[in-house]
Amino acid sequence: MVSAVKGLFITCDIPMAQFIINMNKSLPQSQKFILHILDDTHLFVRSDVGGMIRSAVSDFRDSNSYEKPT
Repeated sequence: MVSAVKGLFITCDIPMAQFIINMNKSLPQSQKFILHILDDTHLFVRSDVGGMIRSAVSDFRDSNSYEKPT
């Protein structure tokens, strides 16, 4: 029997993939969202967590950006 799962395919660089994987590892088992790690730069995740991942990545980038002092 074939089993299909609806999800999101994420392509990113290796550091961002590691950030997402670590974010997934920090959650309890019932809230984990990674369905399959395809390789170093591709992940398949549950479709309902796209907004949460975008928000976490945006916050991460904002906290690690450099602004030239005036």
